Amino acid sequence: LGAALSAAAVIGVAWAAGFGAVADRLRHVDANWLPLALAAEVLAYVGYVLAYREVARVEDGPNLPHSRALALVATGFGVFIARGGFTVDLHAFRQEFVDDREARVRVLGLGALEYALLAPATCIVAILLLLDHVHQPGTGLTMPWAIAVPTGGVLALSALRLRDRLRGGRGWRDHLAQWLDSIHVIRQLFVKLEHAAGPIGTAVYWFGDIACLAFCLRAFEGHFPSIAPLLIGYATGYALTRRTLPLAGAGAVEALLPFALLWTGTPLAAAVTAVLAYRIVNFWLPIVPAAFGLRSLRLREEQLRG
Repeated sequence: LGAALSAAAVIGVAWAAGFGAVADRLRHVDANWLPLALAAEVLAYVGYVLAYREVARVEDGPNLPHSRALALVATGFGVFIARGGFTVDLHAFRQEFVDDREARVRVLGLGALEYALLAPATCIVAILLLLDHVHQPGTGLTMPWAIAVPTGGVLALSALRLRDRLRGGRGWRDHLAQWLDSIHVIRQLFVKLEHAAGPIGTAVYWFGDIACLAFCLRAFEGHFPSIAPLLIGYATGYALTRRTLPLAGAGAVEALLPFALLWTGTPLAAAVTAVLAYRIVNFWLPIVPAAFGLRSLRLREEQLRG
């Protein structure tokens, strides 16, 4: 299913770009940059493992072995997880925490940590582009980042005082309390030096994944993209992260990211070919470690049952 969705999206975007233009980009690819894209993605995985362990460990949580954290991260990014990687995380944290609610809070915290660095960085870049009166990317892309991120951040931090009052309630109150508790968990990662590996790991993850895309663009466009438009396009194309999306975003990323890059100044033919290479590196090649990770998790579950 994931392969079918990805193929359909790529064919559709290639049709919009023009099959001739796409074929020309494929013929003139500078493949020397693609191994660097793979190396950057390996770095991204290392960063995510560091962040994953800290989200589990903060506030007296379990200290996951690196091997188990790697298995969970690899499996969660796999295409065979129909409901998204956070389903794997929730199942794993339920094994580590006695309280089911605390497991859900950690999973929400993991998702919040991803955006806690990417969103502010994109917001700052968007504001700088607006101040410089840059025409591409246009205000339709930059203005939402410049306004929504600080507004959402202020509202989220202001609402933290309500979490004790909402905790223990039912329905939407408990769901909101869990979300606020996850924000509290993330705040501890930033204010306590002993958990600095969490934010640092997340920064390494985003750096590696964005660098992977940049190397792919260099291979097909002939030059590196400017950092600011690349960040805006990347963050817009990943409005939801691939760990959040079902099937690791198969089809959705291939359809949205090329157009987000187009809106920031990259020709669509170069964008679709670069995104195709990028998804091979960060989506299809990791299927092998994801399969081993899934096998490792199943063996551990059988041991716990036995």
